[in-house]
Amino acid sequence: MKCEHCTRKECSKKTKTDDQENASVDVLSPAQENGEAREFHKLADAKIFLSDCLACDSCVTAEEGVQVSQQNAKDFFRVLNLNKKCNTSEHKVLAVSVCPQSLPYFAAKFSLSVTDASRRLSGFLKSLGVHYVFDTTIAADFSILESQREFVRRYHQHSEGEPALPMLTSACPGWVRYAERVLGHPVTPHLCTAKSPQQIMGSLVKDYFARRQNLSPDKIFHVVVAPCYDKKLEALRDDFPSALRSSRGADCVLTSGEIVQIMEQSDVSVKDAAVDTLFGDCKEEEVRRHGGASSDGCLVHVFRHAAKELFNEDVGEVTYRTLRNKDFQEVTLEKNGEVLLRFAAAYGFRNIQNVILKLKKGKSPYHFVEVLACAGGCLNGRGQAQTEDGRADKALLRQMEGIYADVPVRAPEASARVQELYQEWLDGADSPRVQEALHTAYQGPGHPANSRDIKW
Repeated sequence: MKCEHCTRKECSKKTKTDDQENASVDVLSPAQENGEAREFHKLADAKIFLSDCLACDSCVTAEEGVQVSQQNAKDFFRVLNLNKKCNTSEHKVLAVSVCPQSLPYFAAKFSLSVTDASRRLSGFLKSLGVHYVFDTTIAADFSILESQREFVRRYHQHSEGEPALPMLTSACPGWVRYAERVLGHPVTPHLCTAKSPQQIMGSLVKDYFARRQNLSPDKIFHVVVAPCYDKKLEALRDDFPSALRSSRGADCVLTSGEIVQIMEQSDVSVKDAAVDTLFGDCKEEEVRRHGGASSDGCLVHVFRHAAKELFNEDVGEVTYRTLRNKDFQEVTLEKNGEVLLRFAAAYGFRNIQNVILKLKKGKSPYHFVEVLACAGGCLNGRGQAQTEDGRADKALLRQMEGIYADVPVRAPEASARVQELYQEWLDGADSPRVQEALHTAYQGPGHPANSRDIKW
């Protein structure tokens, strides 16, 4: 199927299966190998997977396709090689931020613990010439905390005339892209306005960290390592704080799989190295994760916070009830036979469809839905744990799930660093700067979805 809105790419639909709901869109690079990436020239150009984001023909423009295709190993090595040249005016400070859901993949691939895999990855990247390697968990802390506050606010504001619920999570860029470009109103007003961890990490690196290092944002080249290709699309969003508009939060996104390809093709000697902190101290923080089996755990933390804040109920273990399938689950808070809160986790677009259809009819039973485009959650992102034919590597995924489950959980409220940043970076949790740095707004479709819109 040829895309009428885009040039230089073709879309094709494959038969849907449990693992692969849609075809992929190959985005061809406008420029050929320029020699700067040397032995890494065989790495594949970026791909946008419809199974990740449901980005139909009208979702990805030709310009976006070109920009996404440029986020690859060639671009990464272009900057590394610029830093080796004598003209220091062209040099960049190279910072890499790694998503927590990528670490179990590296741990499983190299038979290491998550902590050792993190240090091995940091050591490898620094051996190539990267200056700083960060963990994005601190950005996820901010995203979850702001989501918690927003849910409580929406709960109080909700009415039949002006429904503010259910609140739909917005950390998954594929889902957000589809909601904005295709679904539009009445779905987008339900999207949580808290920025995703990747977006917040961009602000932390290009604003807070840059100022600490006395650097202008454009002097930092920020690379994000993520489990899915849709993070490349997310990097193109034009909602960076006004003071930093000349610079993107993430200059390049590489998937975990792309990084492993680079590691496997490299012959550099590697020494493990500590992961850096944004605060410039030498104290290496232990690898932590949030609640949730395969995602940032937004549902778990918002549920506990809402139960306490709205009903003064302390929730310990959160019990999921499986509905249609393992990727559609429900969590409820009940008291004296009455359901006080009803949350759901909907992973994969077949499950998301059911949520959206009920929402459009005004019959949604939920207060909150954690929405992720990938069946199986973020660990099953199409940028990692894939077989050579593009299907999910189920054995590797099960291993990754076990590794991820063993990572200690820390509630975002427990992070002293985050509370410190609220004051030092944002002038307090209730200041106007919080809205600009940690929240976004959503647009409706640029044009109506046509008859070739994807059907589940």
